[in-house]
Order: sequence, then C-alpha cells, then structure tokens
Amino acid sequence: MTESFESTRPETLSRVLGKHFIYTYDTGWQYEMYIKDAHTIDYRIHSGMVGGRWVRDQDAHIVRLSDDVFKVSWDEPTGTSVSVSFNLTEREVHGVIFFPQWIEQNPELTVCYQNEHLDEMRQYRDEGPTYPKLVVDEFAEITFIEDVGTEREDIIDCAPAELPDQYTDRRN
Repeated sequence: MTESFESTRPETLSRVLGKHFIYTYDTGWQYEMYIKDAHTIDYRIHSGMVGGRWVRDQDAHIVRLSDDVFKVSWDEPTGTSVSVSFNLTEREVHGVIFFPQWIEQNPELTVCYQNEHLDEMRQYRDEGPTYPKLVVDEFAEITFIEDVGTEREDIIDCAPAELPDQYTDRRN
C-alpha cells in the first residue's frame, strides 16, 4: 500500500479523531469543527459571509499529512467545496473554500441548519449560477481545541446564535 493510502486509515488519524476546534481566519471569520469519525465532521460557522450556518454528519475525506498535520476536505450539497488543513503543533489552519457564484450573490440562502434543507440546497446549486467560483484561500488560528471523543451528537447540536458568547471567546 502507498503512504497516501495508509494516511487515510482510521488508525493513522488517532491524533485528530474526536477533536473539537474553533478557529478564526485572518479575515475575522470564525468557524468550528468537530471530527466525529474518520469520514464525518460536524461544523458551525460563527461569523463571516455565511455566519449562522451549521451542518451535521457531513461526509469528509480526512488524511494525515504528517504527525500533527491533517487535511479535511468535502463537497457540500450547495456546490461549495472546502479543504482545511490543521497543524496541531503550530495551532494553525489553512483553508480554501470554493463558493459557487449563487452563494456569493446570495449567501443568506445557506444560513440555516443545512440538514433540514438538503433538497433546497441542491435546488439552489442546480439553478446556479455556479461559475465563476469565489475562492477564499486564507490562514486561521486555532483559538480553542479539545478532545471530546468520537461519535458524539452533543458537540455541534445547535445554531451558533444559540451558544453563549463566552463559548467562542475561549482560548485554550
């Protein structure tokens, strides 16, 4: 087996599985992610263009790039593609988001609990326009990190607006 295949095995992901992160991009946009298992994430977006959006059970490709560097990539029903690399040692993140044009024009249409609006998100995606894509490529700082274990349903379980303010202000 090749090293790249080996890096996708759950046993090589042990340092990142069950991690719960809050990270803030240089633009001030704040995101939260929970690595639920080797193929699934939950996330909330606290601020930025689509602040208020949250998603559970998103299929994701999660790989180990080195001992403390992991990449999480996924494609959403909205047509948005995302790839986020976490450097646990440096507490840095690099993310690239590829927003279809319809989201750039009307980001508020995605601000919801996506799981309850999947058909609607696919409809918006299919109606477009999808091109040109808005590419957001930037660095972030991990402002909060904890190990909570895998397969938890109580980590990302409400909209960002329903959280107490001090929740996103933690520096851990």
